[in-house]
Amino acid sequence: MLTVRNFCEGDGTAIVALWRQCGLLRPWNDPAADIARCLATPTSELFVGAEGRGDPGAAPLCAALMAGFDGHRGWLYYLAVAAERRGRGYGRAMVRHAEDWLVSRGAPKVELMIRANNDEVAGFYAAAGYAREERVVMARWLHADG
Repeated sequence: MLTVRNFCEGDGTAIVALWRQCGLLRPWNDPAADIARCLATPTSELFVGAEGRGDPGAAPLCAALMAGFDGHRGWLYYLAVAAERRGRGYGRAMVRHAEDWLVSRGAPKVELMIRANNDEVAGFYAAAGYAREERVVMARWLHADG
């Protein structure tokens, strides 16, 4: 059983370690800065998951997911489940929790980006009801440090 809760002070180190274990980090993204920006934005939230039904702060976290609503669409970022906990439905539980949170804020649709060569993750989201959309994602760095 996975208990999902909002980020608490002190979760940052464990979340960054989990993201690192799951291969989500890139040199141009500062995960601590991403967490800080998320927490400073009222339309964003960082969720963590831990096994068990008791005190959710007592068990070490094994899943994390960042969600945001830009006023037009909901977005999911940084979904991670510890490798030894995969296959238990934790990823889907995290996604559904974030979707519920986005719906409560009025988001009509949820979007996410997957690296083009990440077929495993694309398969996970397809099984969770997500479909590919034909879009071109373009970006421009506004700060030298990303």
